[in-house]
Amino acid sequence: MHPLETYLQDLSQIHSSGAGVKETSSYPVLAGLLDEIGKTLKPKVKCIIHLRSTGAGIPDGGLFTVDQLRSLGDDADPLAGQLPARAVLEVKGAGADLAKTIAGPQVAKYLGKYGLVLVTNYWDFRLVKAGPGGKPELLETYHLAETEREFWKLAAQPQKAAQTQGDLLGDYLRRVMLISAPLTTPKDVAWFLASYAREARARVDSGDLLALDAIRTTLEATLGLSFEGEKGDHFFRSTLVQTLFYGVFSAWVLWHGEDPDRPGAFDWRIAPYYLRVPVMQALFAEVADRSNLHALRLLELLDWTGATLSRVDRAAFFASFEQGHAVQYFYEPFLEAFDPELRKDLGVWYTPPEIVQYMVARVDMALRQELNIPDGLADPQVLVLDPCAGTGAYLVEVLHRIAATLHEKGEGALVAGEVKRAAQERVFGFEILPASYVVAHLQLGLLLQSVGAPLADGERAAMYLTNSLTGWDPPEEPKTQLHLFQELAAERDAAEQVKLKAKILVVLGNPPYNAFAGTSPAEEQGLVDVYKVGLISEWGIRKFNLDDLYVRFFRMAERRIAEQTGRGVVCFISNHSWISDPSFVVMRRHLLESFDRFWLENMHGNRKTSEYAPDGRTSETIFAIPGVSAGIQQGVAISLWVKNRVVSL
Repeated sequence: MHPLETYLQDLSQIHSSGAGVKETSSYPVLAGLLDEIGKTLKPKVKCIIHLRSTGAGIPDGGLFTVDQLRSLGDDADPLAGQLPARAVLEVKGAGADLAKTIAGPQVAKYLGKYGLVLVTNYWDFRLVKAGPGGKPELLETYHLAETEREFWKLAAQPQKAAQTQGDLLGDYLRRVMLISAPLTTPKDVAWFLASYAREARARVDSGDLLALDAIRTTLEATLGLSFEGEKGDHFFRSTLVQTLFYGVFSAWVLWHGEDPDRPGAFDWRIAPYYLRVPVMQALFAEVADRSNLHALRLLELLDWTGATLSRVDRAAFFASFEQGHAVQYFYEPFLEAFDPELRKDLGVWYTPPEIVQYMVARVDMALRQELNIPDGLADPQVLVLDPCAGTGAYLVEVLHRIAATLHEKGEGALVAGEVKRAAQERVFGFEILPASYVVAHLQLGLLLQSVGAPLADGERAAMYLTNSLTGWDPPEEPKTQLHLFQELAAERDAAEQVKLKAKILVVLGNPPYNAFAGTSPAEEQGLVDVYKVGLISEWGIRKFNLDDLYVRFFRMAERRIAEQTGRGVVCFISNHSWISDPSFVVMRRHLLESFDRFWLENMHGNRKTSEYAPDGRTSETIFAIPGVSAGIQQGVAISLWVKNRVVSL
């Protein structure tokens, strides 16, 4: 049973009995809720009711960490000298006006002594801190209902209430318990942002989206898809929320980068200035328009987000964030906590750096040995595309490989400029998720900064917000006019130029594995039709599944390299089912006819069938990262395809 369900059920019983005292009889029920939420934290947090006076009166309760309680000896006075590490409680009856309580003398005394007070009447929760001059300053709030009467109606249906509000209230109470804790790691910051983003999505789901219809229409035209049905609506709303919260996060990173020692708080309203990619500036500015934020009740959530970022220990955070691939370590926990359903649908999984490095090195070698291009990826004529770029890991590694080759050739001072030119003109990335897109631009910008060739105002990397599976053929109908955002129109047109005119020689990456049909247009759905021809009539295979997204990416890469460029390299890490499953027999034959050589490395790790390693102890994919991610259940394979027969274009 969810803690909120238990909480409401117990409160309702006490209330309906008529035998309780309106304020104090339910103290144990509130403590039980707080203890259940506190158990999920590290260190755990414990609620103790009726604290002794330490000179400011007797608080109704206090939130202690278990580390505090364990630090006391067996013979010690249990709370001697111990102040609650997280907050004290001021609890009133369900009919109390909390605004008056907060403005009263008792809360002022508690603030002077303890700093943080959680004030509640069992359904309205308000966290207060001591502001300038010791006056109460409201931090974060959560309301289970708008009035006492509505609350008791809600409490009469505890299971339903827990389904709709349980996770949101749980997030709020965790934030209360953590708001005075040190905030130092990317994972912790990711959780806070995801927590605010979840509540934002809930408000968007229940809000009036008419004001955002123009954004919806424009995004559909830009991405070449339609947000249809339940999954389409979910994708659109998730897109809006991710745009806001990852936009704020990225701006904060760049704000810090300007002056790591700068004092003062971060103001999320300056985010558009730091989001130098025009499409993100425009999209963020429109979504964050004050009238839209008020209509969707998002303004206070962004204020809370800005306040959270301002209290991060930036020295500790960026010491981890800038090491290796910490951006991915941040984004995956964010999306897992914010929207695990969308993460699964679109296959957002952190690719271990060893795999990325290996695949890029294999591509570089294939270019040299199979296509007789001595400088491999560093050759200015080699155009590279990651069609599912995510947070940009493969793009960054390609640029690292280019830089290494140029250094080996002794080009020294020219390296930075060549790497920047490659990032702008021939190393392309496509991504459909705005949050991933933002992070990829952030990573590319940080890389160029590190090699001594930062992007100037008006410059950008060749990373585009687009649907990779559409737009590869000249449109049969006129483009949809984008009246709202010229920036989105420019983004669409730039991506289209790459699709129609760039002679891509390399396609690589980690395509999503699952079937996601919520927004797919007819052009995308028809991509794999050639892989179905003859399955029934020739092979007698009547049951087959070719709907996984990675199959569509395979077909897109085959068309791009084998049928359009005429030569080149494809390297994907993907679901390994295509290697042996009968459903893929036509696809395998088709690829063998299109390419000259294949290298297949089955990485196994299929946890669905408990495919154990030789030691007999582990059954997991290479995507498993201890302490970060359990990885995926599906086994995977790395494949390298080469076509080296030159055809006239």
